[in-house]
Amino acid sequence: MIKAQDIVDSVAEAFQFISYYHPKDFLDALHNAYELEESKPAKDALAQILTNSKMSATDKRPLCQDTGIATVFVTIGQKCILDTSKYSIEELINEGVRCAYLNEDNPLRASVLKEPYGSRVNTRDNTPAVIHCEFDNSSEIDFICAAKGGGSEAKAKLFMLNPSDSISDTIVESIPSMGAGWCPPGILGVGIGGTPEKAMLLAKKSLMSPVNMLALLKAGPKNKSEELRLELYHRINSLGIGAQGLGGVTTVLDVKLLEYPTHAANLPVGIIPNCAATRHIHFCLDGTGPATFTPPRDNDYPSVNWKPDFNQAKKVELSQLTKETIKSWKAGDQLLLSGLLLTGRDAAHKRIMDFLDQKTPLPVNFKNRIIYYVGPVDPVRDEAVGPAGPTTATRMDKFTERMLEETGLLGMIGKAERGIETVNSIKKHKSVYLIGVGGAAYLVSKAIKKATLVAFEDLGMEAIYEFEVEDMPVTVAVDNLGNSVHDLGPAKWKIKLESV
Repeated sequence: MIKAQDIVDSVAEAFQFISYYHPKDFLDALHNAYELEESKPAKDALAQILTNSKMSATDKRPLCQDTGIATVFVTIGQKCILDTSKYSIEELINEGVRCAYLNEDNPLRASVLKEPYGSRVNTRDNTPAVIHCEFDNSSEIDFICAAKGGGSEAKAKLFMLNPSDSISDTIVESIPSMGAGWCPPGILGVGIGGTPEKAMLLAKKSLMSPVNMLALLKAGPKNKSEELRLELYHRINSLGIGAQGLGGVTTVLDVKLLEYPTHAANLPVGIIPNCAATRHIHFCLDGTGPATFTPPRDNDYPSVNWKPDFNQAKKVELSQLTKETIKSWKAGDQLLLSGLLLTGRDAAHKRIMDFLDQKTPLPVNFKNRIIYYVGPVDPVRDEAVGPAGPTTATRMDKFTERMLEETGLLGMIGKAERGIETVNSIKKHKSVYLIGVGGAAYLVSKAIKKATLVAFEDLGMEAIYEFEVEDMPVTVAVDNLGNSVHDLGPAKWKIKLESV
């Protein structure tokens, strides 16, 4: 007999737990990548992610502002009996998700929209979860709970190959097109076989298994699947993409793979990456009570403590910014921003375009200002704002030319690369694009001293705020001449790694 309340309580605790604790195997792999990294910008980004991980664990606050879409794999033993006929398993799981995301001590960001298009109204509690059910012959219910960020989900790909096509070549050739929006280094999940939807489900489920690439490298492959994992691991890392797409030694920490029989005429291959905020946990209910979770020990966290480099980074006072000021900034420069900046992302930019179309005065003056692409977690206790890392900037590309041309905007902060047209627009307007580290949201939030709502309150986390920041760390990703670190860094390291 499995109690319904045990399911609710266990799911709720699981999603709270993974919001601030990295799995230890992932943490170890991340630390190993930090130790091996030779690229200074990539090593700095890894240091921020590792420091953020320990800070989040200590204060029990989210690792990333995107606290994900709740994904649950549940295997129901046919010998189980639920103590309720009033609620289905799906309803109990969703109640657990609701409790987790509305937790008063650690509220998680509501990112789920009731309608995927049209009004796109937020459900406000991150339900419904995406639930995958299977059955076995046991007397237990097995759960895997994962919180999957939108940045990594956006880079999922499906290939319907011919049986004679190279799986390895197809995947490796696709990796550069994923850009850095999935916040590498992370884990690449690969699903092969079945039907199109089965291949994608296999890729997603493969990400739930432990990180064991270092052990596989040491022991060597024992079958074709392990041979392919190793081949992909080496070839992808040889691309030189590196942490945050800045160029470096490690792009993937592991490659996971699941396969299934398929039709003789088809070879479906799905790939889904997991980001630097990898979050999942496995537990089982056997009727003896709710699940319990053991947090990492203090000594499980590496002694990496990132601090601003006041000797190398340029201190910038935002109130004094002009086009002349940013002319001296070069791609790759590290900056520490202090003063006032505005926030805004997809929904806010769409509203701004409506104002411009109607030639109506904007509710916010963007002239000579910097806008930060962010959707923060709600604050608790004495916080000015909750975890507030950058969102993927390419989603704002279609708005950028008009923002620079018609509002007087001086620059933008986000994560990952910009498209060619946007880089040309930045060059044309002598503007600038800066990046923060995806996966260091709680660390970044400590630089935000005050947050004031200034427009579009109904948009929730997508509203426009004015942040008062002090020594907020960013890197110049695209300078006013159009030079991009996301082109220069990987190109440089690809040559280095190929020579090795």
